[in-house]
Amino acid sequence: MQLSRAGNEPWGDGRGGALAGAAAARGGCRAGLAWRPSRCGSSAAEASATKAEDDSFLQWFLLLIPVTAFGLGTWQVQRRKWKLKLIAELESRVMAEPVPLPADPMELKSLEYRPVKVRGHFDHSKELYMMPRTMVDPVREAQEASRLSSSVQSGAYVVTPFHCTELGVTILVNRGFVPRKKVNPDTRQKGQIEGEVDLVGMVRLAETRKPFVPENNAERNHWHYRDLEAMAKLTGADPIFIDADFKSTVPGGPIGGQTRVTLRNEHLQYIITWYGLCAATSYLWFKKFVRRTPGL
Repeated sequence: MQLSRAGNEPWGDGRGGALAGAAAARGGCRAGLAWRPSRCGSSAAEASATKAEDDSFLQWFLLLIPVTAFGLGTWQVQRRKWKLKLIAELESRVMAEPVPLPADPMELKSLEYRPVKVRGHFDHSKELYMMPRTMVDPVREAQEASRLSSSVQSGAYVVTPFHCTELGVTILVNRGFVPRKKVNPDTRQKGQIEGEVDLVGMVRLAETRKPFVPENNAERNHWHYRDLEAMAKLTGADPIFIDADFKSTVPGGPIGGQTRVTLRNEHLQYIITWYGLCAATSYLWFKKFVRRTPGL
């Protein structure tokens, strides 16, 4: 009867098998979950690797600051050597004995700031005025260097055609400074030299207009920079220009010696600035990336 009952109830074995299969499936699923790798651990490793890459990039990028500062400081050392050599050459040229003005204008290109001597006479009827200008006075400038205000007087340089007797050419001579109230030649007739004179002056070349410097106004006879071609064309002279020395000064006339020969030499402070920046940033970089100081 038990066998018959079991035989009459075939669903009993099927139900048991289904339950067992479901249980086995659940057990297999749990087992699979137990062996699956953790996503949290993988994300942490990836974030750590990314942070390490960012730190490495930042480390080498910030190292460019002290390296660049060191390079600029070294460049300024070389520039200072060049400037000191240029100043020495300029001083030796200015202090050299005057030579006769060359007959070939092409030779003048290598003689700027070199004293030359000429003999001839002025043509005061064709004066040109470079203005506004202030008088070059090294003593006064040294005394007023530390002052906030200056009592400097504005005026003009008087440029006069000068016919050289021996060379047979007419050049332009910057006779020197006159205050604004003496720009009109009628107010300084006593200083208008007549007849032949011997003159010593420094050769000056043409200059280009600098930014913010006004254009020359030939119609008003106001010249802001040395445009030798235009000046020569207006006066009928050759494009040769010299600054008369201080010894050329006569009572009532322009004050000669208006050649400024100083050169700016600020390379030493640039060297200190760049090397100082290099030292400071190198120290900070060392503390952050080598010693790993917290907070930097």
